[in-house]
Amino acid sequence: MTKTNKSGENIMRRTGTFLLLLALCSAAIFAVPRVKIVTEAVTPQMLATNSAFTGDSTVASGIKTLAKGTYVYLRAWNFGDTAAITSSTWTFLQKPAGSNAAFGTITGLTTWRKFKADSTGTYQIQVSVVTSTGTKDTTVTLYAATYVGTGGFDNIPAAFPNCMSCHGTTPQFTDIFNRWKVTGHATSFKTGISTTNSGFNTSCFKCHTMGYDHNIVAENNGFDDKARQLGWNWNNYAPPKPGNWDTIKNRFPSLAPFAGVGCESCHGPGSEHVFNGGDTNRIQKDIGAGNCGQCHDSPPQAPIYTQWKNAKHSNVIYSNSFAQNNNGTNNLDNCIRCHDGMGYVNFTKGIGTNTNGFTVAKHQTVTCATCHDPHGNSNNAYLRNRPAGSDTLANGYHYTNLGSGATCVDCHKSRRNTMTYANTRITSGNWGPHHNSQADIFLGQNLATFGGAPYRSTQHFAFLQNGCVTCHMAPTDTAAANRDKVGGHALFLHNEATNYDHMKGCQSCHFGKTKFDDFIADADYDTDGTIEPWRSEVAGCLTKLAQALPPYGVDSVAWQLIAADTLNPNHLNMKKAYLNYLSIRDGSEYGMHNAKYVIDALVASRNVLIGIINISTEVPQKFELTQNYPNPFNPVTKFKFSLPKETDVTIAIFDITGRVVKVITRDKFTAGQYEVDWDAKNDNNNQVASGVYFYRIVAGGFSDVKKMVLLK
Repeated sequence: MTKTNKSGENIMRRTGTFLLLLALCSAAIFAVPRVKIVTEAVTPQMLATNSAFTGDSTVASGIKTLAKGTYVYLRAWNFGDTAAITSSTWTFLQKPAGSNAAFGTITGLTTWRKFKADSTGTYQIQVSVVTSTGTKDTTVTLYAATYVGTGGFDNIPAAFPNCMSCHGTTPQFTDIFNRWKVTGHATSFKTGISTTNSGFNTSCFKCHTMGYDHNIVAENNGFDDKARQLGWNWNNYAPPKPGNWDTIKNRFPSLAPFAGVGCESCHGPGSEHVFNGGDTNRIQKDIGAGNCGQCHDSPPQAPIYTQWKNAKHSNVIYSNSFAQNNNGTNNLDNCIRCHDGMGYVNFTKGIGTNTNGFTVAKHQTVTCATCHDPHGNSNNAYLRNRPAGSDTLANGYHYTNLGSGATCVDCHKSRRNTMTYANTRITSGNWGPHHNSQADIFLGQNLATFGGAPYRSTQHFAFLQNGCVTCHMAPTDTAAANRDKVGGHALFLHNEATNYDHMKGCQSCHFGKTKFDDFIADADYDTDGTIEPWRSEVAGCLTKLAQALPPYGVDSVAWQLIAADTLNPNHLNMKKAYLNYLSIRDGSEYGMHNAKYVIDALVASRNVLIGIINISTEVPQKFELTQNYPNPFNPVTKFKFSLPKETDVTIAIFDITGRVVKVITRDKFTAGQYEVDWDAKNDNNNQVASGVYFYRIVAGGFSDVKKMVLLK
């Protein structure tokens, strides 16, 4: 026996050594740098507030097709491991003929470089990086071009090389053009120069025309260059007044294709695309926020990009598990449809996103163009159309009454139908509703029930026309400390740094409320002796529910213990209670979307775990405690109690000596009839011995005691 044990020990030692070597080898194999060259956006706000961007820096969209005479900003990114880049070597592998482009550094941004695209054509750049785990190099190809104009706007015929001189004959582009031509992007310049007292002037041109110079002079056939060539000068037409646009249309028609925010404002200047056989590599299809940031980042007049940067949308979580090899499915299990900007765009078009081989280097955050169709449509704020039949929660409930908020709910909802999913086996920490069940809670849907009275609901959805948008996108606060960190596209309603609650969206109904803690609960649901704000009551009830779940008595839950407790006759209810716990905890709004619904679900979940179920919605006429059945029993017995009104209830089990064996509950209950299961366990979750026991109820001014016998 001793030899066998020693032999076994030696085998285990050898196996352990092999596994350790394998782990070390794996680390050596996989902990290596992988590098990508990122073309970075630089916005007006960055230029104005970041001292690194001084001198001749220019606004940049962050796409790979850029205007001649402007700067491109490049960043080396090691996405292969967590090792920092200690040095990087940048090289031009290819430049257009006659180009003198050279790399410049940016103070404080050691992994960044910039250069001015001084000639049209192809720039191929290589970077070689060194980290503590190795070296790696990669390349990127950029195209510098000049503008060709959109063409076809306001019935002015497109002329080559205008975009629509070629694309105007294809249904796909004709549809896009027809939607774009009535948007503010297309018409803002026309409207601005033609509307008396609009305040429109040359400072507006750089954002309301195509290719107008930002910070430095750039000869690239942009609006300013074209106007100078044609002899159009704003000084001859200022101030804005009716007829100004007609002058351009009639006397300078070839300027009109540049007089608005057109195709090349977002896709990059088109000359390389046009004059190289329509090469699609030389024009960009990109949903990056930098396109919008070129103009929508000049707080306080244009704060949207800054607000977006402060929102979680700009830093959406990515996990390697998102590479699901799903071959383009669009179901709720496909993380990429909500965790990747292009994934959601594809979803709105009914296109699946194939994530085979997907890495974080391909990941795109949720940007402006993720939610808003930049080409325009008939929806409010050009929110993207959603596929017919897709607007359901995981439980099949159709949400058709949320207006603009329906876009938010596409992702901020449970992935699961709680009542059916509770029957599945818990296999990992990812089991459950996922992290954003806000829509379910807002609508009063999809939390697990246990029979008896339905959960109450505050019915916010019945009178908030645009659902989430009404409150979360209320105008931002005017105070500098909170501005652009709450409301608007920041979406937050609380600024942790200043402890400020953004209540503008709530105050139209809840007059005088300035903080979320001004909303006081109607009862002491967590039974701590004080009626507190709803959020505190929800937090207290969450804690009590956690303590009623394995490992019991602590403010945390172990899914492994729930998964293993399959022989427990209450196992299904335990999983349903756990689903409710996860939905409410991870929804993070702590009842403010639907306080009564959340509280009722938490109370019911805890009650069912301690053996109490509401079995009747009828209000009894009197207090009552029934005799247990069966009696004698082994190991489970039941008894009922009735409450004609809402009251505090204490139910406890005593042994024959009068010692408290188990406190079943010490909570507030609404009126109704309840059934209690006792599984012959004490407060330490241990089985008690055979014998005579007593159970007592104290409810308001009512009390009663009855005897029962445990016979094993």
